[in-house]
Amino acid sequence: MDKILQALSVQVTAARDLESLTRPLLEMLEAVTGLESTYLTEIALGEGKQSIRFARNAAELQIPEGISVDWSDTLCRRAMDEGRMYTDDVADCWGDSDAARALGIRTYLSSPVRTPSGSLYGTLCAASGNQKPCVPGSEQLISFFARLIAEHVEREQLLVQLQQANQELSRQALSDPLTGQLNRRALMLELPLLFSLSARAGHPVLVAFIDLDGFKQINDTHGHEAGDQLLTMVAERLGSALRSGDLLARVGGDEFVVVGMGPLPQEEAQELAVLRFQRRLFEQSVLQLPLPAQTLHYPGASVGVVAVNPADTGIEEALRLADASMYAVKRMRRAQG
Repeated sequence: MDKILQALSVQVTAARDLESLTRPLLEMLEAVTGLESTYLTEIALGEGKQSIRFARNAAELQIPEGISVDWSDTLCRRAMDEGRMYTDDVADCWGDSDAARALGIRTYLSSPVRTPSGSLYGTLCAASGNQKPCVPGSEQLISFFARLIAEHVEREQLLVQLQQANQELSRQALSDPLTGQLNRRALMLELPLLFSLSARAGHPVLVAFIDLDGFKQINDTHGHEAGDQLLTMVAERLGSALRSGDLLARVGGDEFVVVGMGPLPQEEAQELAVLRFQRRLFEQSVLQLPLPAQTLHYPGASVGVVAVNPADTGIEEALRLADASMYAVKRMRRAQG
């Protein structure tokens, strides 16, 4: 037992994940109990299933990893319901278990794996196809091993939750909460890579600045819910028009920016590429806005587009040029009435 405890201290401290902790424990459990199969299960109570996560089979009885059985048919459920950890006559105790009969289990030892917070993860088990006596201390040892596994499981679960929380915080920090698109901060983090790739490939960069004309009037006349609905619909439609590699961001209350790599000069004239990019984005901003009392025709946004050489035009300058182009389009639309 001293050798086992010494080995255990090494394995527990060196374990990188659940598997590297569990497999040595299964080997130690087999050595102490003399039972030929040792295994860790995972229970999905909501699905009514129990699966073999890791198993060690040292003789004729084979408990395959990955198999899944109905929880209601398992020895583990029966043992937990009765508070019984060990039997050397499974057929006499729980002869109605089809799974136990199919696997040929006669001697069975198990302990629930409950996390410190109280949730049931699974069970730690040892079994044999032959009748085997319960070695003194086996029940205490399997319970101890189950607690070690449970603590590790909870640590892993907490780590996953922390990682998910951090990812969600990062996502929220870099996305517009209303439309789900990139915000200005995220755009400014993404643009250096796009400009760098375009410069190396010799492509111009197309930069579009989009302003929703009449947005304040819609808010004032129909309420902020209507304004939010317009923003969301425009963002969705602009997103549907993006090409692979294009970036879309909401950079202000009613302003969006779309940036993408332009064509090589031999592929398409730069002026034509600008016009097509502008037309595609403008067409997506023309829509019917359903309101409670009416359907409002929105005639589209002011869209200004420029093509810049990323090798000699910086990001801030490109955005300034696109903004100036947008205001030129806005003045022209106002003049046309």
